[in-house]
Amino acid sequence: MNIFSKTRWILIASVAVLASSTTLATNKTVHSSLAQATNIQSSNAYAFKKCRDLQGKPFDKKSKKKKAIIVGDSQGCDFLNSALENGYLKNYQIQFHFIPYPCQTVPGEYISRYIKPKHRRFCTTSGRTDTLEKVKKQVPEANLIIYASLWKPQVAEKLPKIIRYLRIKKDQRLIVIGNKFFGHMLIQDYFHMSLKELRKLRNDVGTKTLKINSILQRRLRGRISFIDPHKLICGSRSTSCPIFTKDLQLISYDGRHLTKAGARYVGKILFQKTVLGRI
Repeated sequence: MNIFSKTRWILIASVAVLASSTTLATNKTVHSSLAQATNIQSSNAYAFKKCRDLQGKPFDKKSKKKKAIIVGDSQGCDFLNSALENGYLKNYQIQFHFIPYPCQTVPGEYISRYIKPKHRRFCTTSGRTDTLEKVKKQVPEANLIIYASLWKPQVAEKLPKIIRYLRIKKDQRLIVIGNKFFGHMLIQDYFHMSLKELRKLRNDVGTKTLKINSILQRRLRGRISFIDPHKLICGSRSTSCPIFTKDLQLISYDGRHLTKAGARYVGKILFQKTVLGRI
């Protein structure tokens, strides 16, 4: 074997070793993120901390920053995380109004139509949930209102009525964020899959999200901007969604709520591909 052949084989061997080392390092990183996701207490703490910190926080009247109100449940918390992780909304003061999914209702209608008996005490007396009445009082101060929830179908149908109740003016901007769902997470199974398998992995999510977002798309008109996260992340009419980002970080730890990596990933998509990038 001449010197050129030897050099060629050395280079091939070096590339193989490097590729193997890179694969091992990637595997280690992926497994580390999966292990973190199995700690539900820690994951939940991340998902809810920032929105809870901003709940009920008054605007600073001396600040020259514009004012934004985010209304919603844990999906609203996800939206806030996706913005903050990427440095978006830096020009805004933000106040969060937390209305949990079980407590969604429509002004002027009987709560029995929307809130189950087992949730009524929590929704009306606990003090841990905001109301649309509180939001309405705060709306005149805001330049931007973002409404992001896991929408109940019957509330999605009545969303125009809710918006009329809030009395949002022509010089204020309203953006509604639709539903998202990444399917049931089987994290323990992912530890045993190859990187190639993980890259192709998608979860079946059914059609519920598609149907609710279709209702919102149909019911919202005029000055209201509607953003469909499912369409942007999973595909327009797709009934499956990716589980991992392109660099193999888990997007959601439980199918609904975003991991930190998932927030960075989703935030870039929402702000780079919609009107959010121009606010």
